[in-house]
Amino acid sequence: MKRGGDLAVAVLAGIIAVPLGLVIALLIRCTMGGPVIFRQTRSGRHGREFEILKFRTMRDMRHADEPDAPRITRIGALLRKTSLDELPQLWNVARGDMAVIGPRPTLPEQVVHYSPRQRGRLDIRPGLTGWAQVRGRNSITWPERIELDLWYIANRSLLLDLRILALTAKILLRPTGITAPGGVNPGFPVPAAEPLPQPQARIVLPRQRVATEQAHQS
Repeated sequence: MKRGGDLAVAVLAGIIAVPLGLVIALLIRCTMGGPVIFRQTRSGRHGREFEILKFRTMRDMRHADEPDAPRITRIGALLRKTSLDELPQLWNVARGDMAVIGPRPTLPEQVVHYSPRQRGRLDIRPGLTGWAQVRGRNSITWPERIELDLWYIANRSLLLDLRILALTAKILLRPTGITAPGGVNPGFPVPAAEPLPQPQARIVLPRQRVATEQAHQS
């Protein structure tokens, strides 16, 4: 039933969004050239990897070490602020990679650091919006976001989904928490450092002890 609702929302929203999407694609093409769509591998349900789609918001790198922030164009900044860069993900929802509501999909190199409990975040399809998105988005730490996602998975219901949709509409009208300070979400879980190997105690046999004592006395 939820999958049917996701498909209906994706199709209806897609039909409405097509003219706007074409205008955005044209603006990107005229200001940044191609490609118009940014593709990135993300981890989906049960860790299955898929290509997430977004409108491109950054120009090409001018040198290998150039950071992301200066590369965001004026149109790109506007798309991010309004979340319109996420519009192509309606196709991800139609394909079954994503749902309308669920935890935001993260990079596979981030997922490998999940604890067994945090991997519960992968039990459902990732979503366009979710409980963590409407409770702080990128302004809260990763551990907080993951805990909010786990709470949603344990308590999800139609009423909760409708509440998330209403809060999402409110946030779209008054955007908050789009990016963390410095563009980096703090506190991403990393594996605990492995303890350094301890030197093994040397076992001294009785004959060795006698020989050592004799050597010191000689």
